[in-house]
Amino acid sequence: MKILKNLGRCFNLVEEIFISLLLLAMIFLAVLQIFMRILFDGGFVWADPLLRHLVLWVGMFGAALATKHGKHITIDVFSHFLPDRGALWLNLVLNLFAAVVCGFLTWAAFLFIKNEIAFDSGRALVGIPVWVLNLIFPLAFALMAGRFSVKVYDQSVTLLQFKISSSGST
Repeated sequence: MKILKNLGRCFNLVEEIFISLLLLAMIFLAVLQIFMRILFDGGFVWADPLLRHLVLWVGMFGAALATKHGKHITIDVFSHFLPDRGALWLNLVLNLFAAVVCGFLTWAAFLFIKNEIAFDSGRALVGIPVWVLNLIFPLAFALMAGRFSVKVYDQSVTLLQFKISSSGST
C-alpha cells in the first residue's frame, strides 16, 4: 500500500510539473508572438494553432487535477441537509455516475482518435498529425474516470467502516 501511495505522489508531481511547463510554454509563446508582431510585423505561422492546442491540453489536464482535489463542478445542495451517512451515500452515487460518464467519454474520445487516424485528417503543425494533438481527450477523460473510481472506492470503504462501527456500538 505504501508503494502505491509513493507512486501516486510521484505521478501527481509529474502531472503538476507537466501542467506548469505547458502553461509556461503558452505564456512564452504568446509573448514571443506579440513581440514578433510588434517588431517584425509578423510571427510564426504555427504558433497560434499550437497555442490553441496547448489551451486544450492545459484545460483538460486542469480538469483532471480539479477532479483529484475535489474542485470540479458540483451541485451540492442536498448534502448540506443530509446526515453524514446520507451525504456519504449521495457522494458515492454522484462519483459513481461521474466515473461512468467519464468512462463513456474516454471511449468516445478513443473512437474519435481512431477515426482521425483512419481518415488521415491531416497535419496540424510542423508535420504533427492532428490525432496526436487530440490525444488529450482520451487521456484526460481516462484520468478523470480513474480518479472518480478511486473516490468511489474510498467512499465505499468509509461507508463500510461507518456501518461496522455503527453495528458494533449497538
